[in-house]
Amino acid sequence: MKKWLILLALLIVAAVLIVWLVGREQAGEPEMPATPQTPEAPETPEVPEEVLTTAPFTGMQGDGPYDSRAVMAVINNHPAARPQTGLVEADMVFELIAEYNITRFLALYQSQFPVNIGPVRSARDYFVELADAYDAFFVAHGYSPEAKQLLDSGVVDHINGMQYDGTLFKRSLDRVAPHNSYITYENVELAMEMTDASSNYSMKAPYTFSAPGSNDKLGEQAASIEVTYGGDPLFASTYTYDAESQLYGRSSGGTATADKETSQRIEVANVLVIETAHDTIDAKGRQEIDLTSGRQALLFREGIVQEIVWRAENGMLVPVGENGITELTQGKTWVHIIPDSPGIGQAVQYSP
Repeated sequence: MKKWLILLALLIVAAVLIVWLVGREQAGEPEMPATPQTPEAPETPEVPEEVLTTAPFTGMQGDGPYDSRAVMAVINNHPAARPQTGLVEADMVFELIAEYNITRFLALYQSQFPVNIGPVRSARDYFVELADAYDAFFVAHGYSPEAKQLLDSGVVDHINGMQYDGTLFKRSLDRVAPHNSYITYENVELAMEMTDASSNYSMKAPYTFSAPGSNDKLGEQAASIEVTYGGDPLFASTYTYDAESQLYGRSSGGTATADKETSQRIEVANVLVIETAHDTIDAKGRQEIDLTSGRQALLFREGIVQEIVWRAENGMLVPVGENGITELTQGKTWVHIIPDSPGIGQAVQYSP
């Protein structure tokens, strides 16, 4: 009897317990208290770093990257071609004799590109050699026999107005040929695609730069500069230093060098004059110019002049002092390449 009562009591307790557990579940109560979870720390948003890169041919810093391939274009400097278009944007401009004492410009663009470039003129072999050294896409309209031979050999990626006159190259109506050929930078990019040329910057420029006023510059005061090619005053270049802007304003033939489209004057941080051997090779006065041997040079910057030498660094023309490559001041550079006869002593004059 007692065993039966004990068994009945156990069954009643079990039933009550089952009813209690079912009731808790239906009420949504957890069987065990939940273990509190540690709140996750909020994710810190990624802030992109501002990338400041240095333009290889000006030393200027800005929002890069400066990864576009350099373009070098032959720009006409005949008085009938002035004022030119697109020189303001050039990082460097090389001025060389094309024939007799008539100079022509080779403009290098890398940190910025103009909308329109011109008047574009014919190539010389030493223009092609410089474009090759600077790994630049080369733009010209016409060529000397020596330049054509180099271009036909494929030494540089290039486009020439002789094959694309009226298509990629356009003639202006306010000037007469051969002083009226222009190309847009948009068409230069198209030409790169057409010729399967790389549009990326892939070489290392040897130039070094310092900010204006960052170092004591040793040298004579030179606020006014004149560079002449022969006796023709139309091809005499003058530079006047402005202490406020720390730039040299350029004039040619007595007229300020300015952009045709915007009237903005050409101002440069550096004027580099290098002397080298020139030889006349034909009846048209075309030249053979030595761009490898290195000789004396003058570097004008921040109102002073330094007597230095120059050398070819993998074909690129660099200023050299006692301690190696001489720093340029950050900004644009104009390079005059003059004959060793009569030489720097007679071709260059400067005053405080």
